[in-house]
Amino acid sequence: MAAPQTPYEAVLHAARDVAKLDCALDAEMLGTALLGSVYSVATADRAAAVRDFVGDFLGATTRRRTAAATTIREVFAALVPDAAGASDVRRGPQTPSWAAQLGRVRPTGCWAYGDVYGDQTSYLVTFAYEDADDGGPEHAVVALVDHNIGITKDVFVGSSASRILEQVREMCDDDELTWFREEDPGRVRGEVNKHLEITDGLGDLPADGSLATDRALAAARLALLPAATTPPLAEPRTPPTIDFARDFLGSPEAARFGLDKITADDELASLHFCISLILDHAASLPSADPLRWSPAVAGLFLLDWVHRRAVLDMDDAAMLPRVTRAWSAYATRRRGLPDAAVTQTDEMVEEMIPEFARLYATGERRSPATAAVAQLIYEGVDPNDTDAIDAWIEANRDTLD
Repeated sequence: MAAPQTPYEAVLHAARDVAKLDCALDAEMLGTALLGSVYSVATADRAAAVRDFVGDFLGATTRRRTAAATTIREVFAALVPDAAGASDVRRGPQTPSWAAQLGRVRPTGCWAYGDVYGDQTSYLVTFAYEDADDGGPEHAVVALVDHNIGITKDVFVGSSASRILEQVREMCDDDELTWFREEDPGRVRGEVNKHLEITDGLGDLPADGSLATDRALAAARLALLPAATTPPLAEPRTPPTIDFARDFLGSPEAARFGLDKITADDELASLHFCISLILDHAASLPSADPLRWSPAVAGLFLLDWVHRRAVLDMDDAAMLPRVTRAWSAYATRRRGLPDAAVTQTDEMVEEMIPEFARLYATGERRSPATAAVAQLIYEGVDPNDTDAIDAWIEANRDTLD
């Protein structure tokens, strides 16, 4: 058989057995997987790319009359109803009877669960077909929102709603560092879609999970939920308006690590600089809450952000672990996290400190700009003296180009 000449021919070939499937859910799972290929290779707005592809596909296959062609056209129209031509798709005479159930589902329950730190929140919605015999089993859509990077990191559609829900309940019941609750459907739709829009614009998608393959079906299901009418979720919570540096320095945690005893000018300068780094890092995260501290946030700070964004001298590098330990204790106490979370965070920070020291010594994660400023300081050039900087750049032009 000759290779398909167009992407549309390739889709028709991949969907050649769609009319032989047993139910609407199986067909929608096949359709969303095929559209996942378009989503994953798109270079701009991925959702728009899928919508445009479906519109073009429907236009290019209007005259196809095989059972497979008419069926996959109807599947795509149900998955992406806002695509051009989707509303004009009509059922073919050979289309299986279950096609009448495509997209004809109702939500049967909404839940949310996540970690006590506020790093991630997952949303679980179950759906049932109007006619289960033709439509298929009750199924679940699970979406994972990552608050540290501000995206919907993964979506998943599973065909056994009761089993998935039971597994999630058991997981949360057995882990004191997670929570679980029923959730407002509008909140679910609003939170997932808000973060999914950011995901759609990423240059590189998260490597693991079923985001690409299940995105079209998950989005079609979530579009059936009502619009949000309730306040935004409490995760991550709104940061309080206080002077964190002053509050931290007056805290028992700062005293425990001896930060209140520092009096030498150079040490005080390093202390305040290190505190400012923690606050600046928090401001760079989507939640912008300095108290939302966790092993994941500590790792982003100690092992990545501070090396790319800050220039530390030896005094700063010596001070930062001490400040970080104190801040970890301070933030987890202020948020009222359970003892297990406090212990876990402290232990993870201790494990990260040797790697922080290694990265500082090697400079391997410094950005070019940070490396240049570090070199300026090393050579005795004042970073605030523009004339000195210009002279240094001119003297080192060959190595900088």
